[in-house]
Amino acid sequence: MPAANTPSLTHHATTPVASRLETLAKRGAGLLDTISEFCRLKSMAESTFGRLAVNDCKFVSRLRDGARITPETLDRVSQFMARQGFATPTDPPELMPLVRVDGKQREAAVAPAVAGGTAADISGSQTRNFRFFDNRQKYLLFVNTCSEKEVVAKRVGMELANLHPEPPALRIFDAGLGDGTVLTRAMREMHRRFPTVPFYIVGKEISLEDVRLSLDKMADRLFEHPATVMVVTNMYYTEAPWLQPRSITAASSFEWKEVALTGTTANEFADQITELEPFLNKNWQAKHSAKTGNPIYERPTALVIYRDDYRFLLNDVIPKRGAVRADYDLVIASQPYRLRVPAEFKSSKVIAPLARALRPGGRLIGIHSCGRDPGLEIVRKVWPDENPFQHDRHDILRAVRADLGKDARHYNFNSYADARSVFRYDMHALPSEVSSSIGTSTLFAAWNAAVYVNQIEDDRLTEAIGDRRYLDGTREVLQQYGGLWFNDESFVVSRKRD
Repeated sequence: MPAANTPSLTHHATTPVASRLETLAKRGAGLLDTISEFCRLKSMAESTFGRLAVNDCKFVSRLRDGARITPETLDRVSQFMARQGFATPTDPPELMPLVRVDGKQREAAVAPAVAGGTAADISGSQTRNFRFFDNRQKYLLFVNTCSEKEVVAKRVGMELANLHPEPPALRIFDAGLGDGTVLTRAMREMHRRFPTVPFYIVGKEISLEDVRLSLDKMADRLFEHPATVMVVTNMYYTEAPWLQPRSITAASSFEWKEVALTGTTANEFADQITELEPFLNKNWQAKHSAKTGNPIYERPTALVIYRDDYRFLLNDVIPKRGAVRADYDLVIASQPYRLRVPAEFKSSKVIAPLARALRPGGRLIGIHSCGRDPGLEIVRKVWPDENPFQHDRHDILRAVRADLGKDARHYNFNSYADARSVFRYDMHALPSEVSSSIGTSTLFAAWNAAVYVNQIEDDRLTEAIGDRRYLDGTREVLQQYGGLWFNDESFVVSRKRD
């Protein structure tokens, strides 16, 4: 039975109310205008609309702040309103555009994390849809059902034993914050090993939602380790370590914000971080590159956060606009590129620039998926010849050595043996869930994890789920192995001491 304060959702397309919304849609009105009119006519709170349509109470308020939406989100809103007999705009200005490329161009496509590079222009046949931004629902389901973040954080923690920080701070660069889980866990281990050393941490992230999730975790870290300076930026790999845009045009619009948190409790810090949401909504907007189709920043932004009561102690740690040095003790590059892009691109646009940002004695740890696991077997039940893992750690390090040229003599390139380099993470499941009778929800979670790790495009997924073959194949693999796991491999580039 619905709650007493839940608005009735029964309506018919032939009513004057529906006609007015159809008129709005035909006139090319924005999605926000259509939703606002819908809520007014239905006497529904905008937060209720967001909750019922996309399970996000702040959905409409974010649209008002200039947020853009993916086609998947538009589909969910359209389906919700269609069930009430109402039409929505088919191509509202709030919608992220799709880039159409063919199969060969997809191989050269740039990962969202490295968007903004100088990849070849997309041209030629434009016959297939390929979305170069991650599907948010796939990502959230994956990180909440698999242990990759926790296992990666442990692997990163192993590198801390090899660090020898020098005043004024231990300097860390995270090349892809994601939801902040890896960095948060790494910071816990950093505090255990270096409880009295100030931290200077820079995190790069293009996704507004991931920035929110990451910052939400920082209040507790700032409470446990108060001598921390946290910087979040949306700039490219060639810019982010130095917090400085390279082009004059980007530099002219560079947004630099410094926030000194007051108070002494995690709750006070969390409240002040939450108050940054309008700033994030305004400045963390992304657009699609005309060359690659991937998200790139509209305005380069750096957000600097620290505790006001530690300002004096951190005076030499807090970065100054236009006078930032890199010199990192540790660079974390976990899943920073798409699997299918050329090894030369992975090196020249991601790993090599980050290696140049290391101080003498500094270490870069790179981590990416490597296959040879049940996850790949699930994918091959549907696409027998699928092989997204085209370059291993040895290929990447050879390319990095070539990109560094004469400077390569200042670095060590450590691929390690498989026993150290390759590690496994699992999908969370009880033994009873992968017995002879596997529930549909477990099958869906396993399938989602497999196609997410193997980076299968949405157009192929749409074709695959037309029959039950993908679920039958998933069931077979789960029963064969008694569960599901994936393999990542790691490598280290370290800069020699002077």
